[in-house]
Amino acid sequence: MERVRIPNPATYFPLSLADISIVAPIASRILLGATLPGRIVSTAAIGAYAGSALIDWIKRGDARKIDFLETFGADVGHLERTPRGARYRDAVEQVERLNELYRPVDAPRRELAVEVDRHLTDYIAGITGQRVETSTEIRSFMIASLLFPFALGAADPLSGDVAIFKSTGIFEPHVIAHEFCHRKGYLKELEAQALAYLALSSSGDPRLEQAAIAERLDRQLWVVARRDPERYEELVESSDLRPELRETFSIRRAVARPYERALGSMVRDLYDARMRLTGQNGLSDYDEGFTDFLYTIERRARGGAPGPARA
Repeated sequence: MERVRIPNPATYFPLSLADISIVAPIASRILLGATLPGRIVSTAAIGAYAGSALIDWIKRGDARKIDFLETFGADVGHLERTPRGARYRDAVEQVERLNELYRPVDAPRRELAVEVDRHLTDYIAGITGQRVETSTEIRSFMIASLLFPFALGAADPLSGDVAIFKSTGIFEPHVIAHEFCHRKGYLKELEAQALAYLALSSSGDPRLEQAAIAERLDRQLWVVARRDPERYEELVESSDLRPELRETFSIRRAVARPYERALGSMVRDLYDARMRLTGQNGLSDYDEGFTDFLYTIERRARGGAPGPARA
């Protein structure tokens, strides 16, 4: 099978090159009272960052991308709206599946990253006939975590840097897979959500399968709750989820602290607008779009007639 290696050299630096280029001049000014040392470090970081991004951009051009509409019959612009009743039924089904499959995730993040990447690479190769191999490095911090307090992780599409900001238990393999999809060149959030789910749910590894099921259930409940954390908590508590799973779900959607709500609200609006400018449906692609995608492809796989399209 054809192999394409995207080297992602920036991911092997001890710190994010993008962060260094931003922080160095500020730190130099505060610590030394001078900007020249910071500018030198910042310029070097920017040069290394640009070189890394150029290498990856050239190699990424050799990778064949999945055509979602042709392969699955659905994409960002072609989705059927999931009826509310179908969301409830799917949530009940996923609760049963998750309860049956559940096991604690105690593997180190580095080990999970390698396994997730292997299955994601295999899944994409099964469609495109091409193995797109990338770094499995993950950071625990990037400045983006301060700017996006509601985010679980982030990926820099230029350098390939990926950071996971907080531990999410059984959700973590899906969070990693989502960010690794961006690293492999799938920049749209719905595509990253869908590919991560499809790869993990077909992996044969119970740790990864349960992460996919948990992500699907969480997103269904979040849409049903109309993105209200308190209503979401009520749905989780009234479900038949095992107690340890209810706790995990509640933590994921915990009510934000005041400063997080203030900053998060402003940043969400800006990020939603940016997504729409890049041909996406906005932040709804993370949850409503993702679950509508699954509803669309599963309904068509069963031979169902196309339902109402999303507006």
